[in-house]
Amino acid sequence: MHPNLTLFLLTAVLSLSLSSTSFAGPRDDLMVQYASAAKAVDPTFSGFSAGRGKALYLQAFTGGKPDTPTCANCHGRDTRAPGQTLTGKSIEPVALSVSPTRYTDPVKVEKWFKRNCTEVMGRECSAREKGDWLSFMASQ
Repeated sequence: MHPNLTLFLLTAVLSLSLSSTSFAGPRDDLMVQYASAAKAVDPTFSGFSAGRGKALYLQAFTGGKPDTPTCANCHGRDTRAPGQTLTGKSIEPVALSVSPTRYTDPVKVEKWFKRNCTEVMGRECSAREKGDWLSFMASQ
């Protein structure tokens, strides 16, 4: 099968399958973009995983800032509860069941992924990691 046709079909299937989950509009678009980018990096990519997203959320990293080794350090272990920055500022819950308008502004989503991934992991998140994160948050 021609590579462009394969990518088109993957994008179409992901778009249809995501439309039946709690993703809406702009999140659909982000997920399709992330899927396309993940497939470009890894031709065996077959979809996002809420399980991998949860593992990413809880995993301790050593490459970022020492006081924020996990996402849960600021966002809390319970994704449905508010988190708190190290300076004491409240962070709205990251779970879509509690904060359904989260992740609808692509510019903000990318801004926060870039900032938070760099602080926690010491690098930017990959497209697969972003899609896994959003899949996990949609399952919460």
